[in-house]
Amino acid sequence: MNDRSPLPTLVLAFAIVLAAWLVGRGIERFRAADRTVSVKGVAERTVQADVGLWPVRMVAADNDLELAQRKISRDRRTVLAFLARFGLDSTATELQGFEVADTRANPYQSSVAANRFIITTTLMVRTAEPDRIRQASQRVSDLVAAGVVLSSGGPGYGGPTYLFTRLNDLKPEMLAEATASARKAAGEFARQSGSRIGGIKRASQGFFEILPRDPAPGVMQEGQIQKTLRVVATIDYQLK
Repeated sequence: MNDRSPLPTLVLAFAIVLAAWLVGRGIERFRAADRTVSVKGVAERTVQADVGLWPVRMVAADNDLELAQRKISRDRRTVLAFLARFGLDSTATELQGFEVADTRANPYQSSVAANRFIITTTLMVRTAEPDRIRQASQRVSDLVAAGVVLSSGGPGYGGPTYLFTRLNDLKPEMLAEATASARKAAGEFARQSGSRIGGIKRASQGFFEILPRDPAPGVMQEGQIQKTLRVVATIDYQLK
């Protein structure tokens, strides 16, 4: 007859069951704590450029250097008068890059050029009212009709450039919009999955982008006076 008490065995069995239950609860809690959803929030704004730049490049050619100089000076006065029609006075312009080329001084030129001397100069127009530049650039044919020879040779001479410089003023508000957009997306995901949103586990702010308002192949935002600001925020929310 075995007088050994079953109590130690029962205690051991209970301890094993309790340990297994505690481990199971711990795994469940760990998994619950690790449940997250990663969402992206987007904020966009349409803005107008606040700075306009327009390099007007003039060219004058003649066999007589003095005549070429007179021609370029006359063209400059014509351009200034043209700009004044659109509210762009001389304080908005700066003369840049005055160059004189003697075609006969080029040893690699096989043929004789029609004009020996070629003078090029650039009148840089800058204003905080870029719409004035936009209006003037639409009437550039008036300069051609007045006898001004314009050149687009070289980078930066294809037309006006429009800049938006007040991005920092809009950053806080746009970031708040992107965060709200992300939380709304996370809330919808949680609703569909029968969960609740918890705190933010991780957040990543994307780069602010300045994009053309009307995107098209080969169209750069610098050439459009209207632009689109865009920022994307990536946020990981815990789910309960």
